Amino acid sequence: MKADADGLTRRDALRIAAGAALALPALFTREAVAGPAASAAPIASAPRFLTKEEFAVLDELTEMIIPADGHSPGARAAKVAGYIDGRLAEAFLPVEQDVVQRWRDGLRRGDALSKGVDGAAFLAADPEKRLAVLTRMAANEKDPQTDDEKFFRELKGATVRGYYTSEIGIHQEMEYKGNTLLQEFAGEEPAD
Repeated sequence: MKADADGLTRRDALRIAAGAALALPALFTREAVAGPAASAAPIASAPRFLTKEEFAVLDELTEMIIPADGHSPGARAAKVAGYIDGRLAEAFLPVEQDVVQRWRDGLRRGDALSKGVDGAAFLAADPEKRLAVLTRMAANEKDPQTDDEKFFRELKGATVRGYYTSEIGIHQEMEYKGNTLLQEFAGEEPAD
């Protein structure tokens, strides 16, 4: 068997590729099973990108978008703010830096909007005023025109993505049971 300039044979290269192919699903399986909430756990106490104040505003906004109810916990329990903060911390490319700045500006504008509605910062406002701010940001969700509306659309998308890829979103909210054998399909009439 002929080796290349580095002494690596074709057979060695195939072994390395096969090992990597087998190891790759194991890396992703742990995150897929645990969900972003597990990887976001350390982020919740110490934001990686956002300031503590920005993180607290983000945490409240995500919880307002997907609140806890009688069926399942909300975005806060799923650590969605930590998930979003982690994604922002991992933005390195110049095009991603624009996204990062939009998030900082969006959180800042939400706070300014709250001061315009109530005279108080978003977290200092009462729940009805916070809801009024979020409602104003969501006014044109389908066709956002203002920066506030565009930020809300991005915020909601990231919240939904973070929540429904977490263990809470998949298993508690969606009641996903995994790949299981079904004896019959719902709505299908039994065979005679």
